[in-house]
Amino acid sequence: MPKQPLDVAKLLREAARFSQSESSHAEPSLFGVTDGKAVGTYLEHKFRDYLEAKYSFERGSSANGIDFPEICVDMKVTSTRQPQSSCPFKSARQKIFGLGYHLLVFVYDKTDDPATRSANLDILNAVYIESSRTGDYQTTTGIIKILENDGNKEDLVAFMHDRNLPIDEIEADIVAEELLLKHPMVGYLTISNALQWRLQYGRVIGVAGTVDGIVRVR
Repeated sequence: MPKQPLDVAKLLREAARFSQSESSHAEPSLFGVTDGKAVGTYLEHKFRDYLEAKYSFERGSSANGIDFPEICVDMKVTSTRQPQSSCPFKSARQKIFGLGYHLLVFVYDKTDDPATRSANLDILNAVYIESSRTGDYQTTTGIIKILENDGNKEDLVAFMHDRNLPIDEIEADIVAEELLLKHPMVGYLTISNALQWRLQYGRVIGVAGTVDGIVRVR
């Protein structure tokens, strides 16, 4: 019997089920492991394997850069102690207009049980963030305030430089003209400048389920 194609609704439904089952699972291979990247890789692979048992979908690769390219969703796994991760830097526009894809974020709390020499990953939060909400909060809200206060292109360009966005004069002018035509959506990530963007999820976790485009899965 052919497998069903994966879509966003199925992804979120299965993410909720997976989060519940994984939270009660004891995993010996993670006992004593403190490397967050190793824990994240374990959880990402396990969720993809779980989905592949039921659905057909293209697995992401380093070439396309996201985990579920057909539905334009990237998966992130992070510890509740410091809910953040990195993603490839493409351009400064991502801070303003969003990353260009949706995010599914699993936030776990890991505990070790010496008696059984196994670890438990309690998935405290699973949040889906639509692409339109993946911009930087302070950048997008600052731009919206300028536009609401009848700001012009020069105001917008000055703001981008004040925020130290990695953008040159020509691109800043182009972005400013776009913003005058259409206000950006408020983004709810905190995105730090680096060779790779550093994404922080504290605000997203707090508003999940209360803002359009940010869905609390668990």
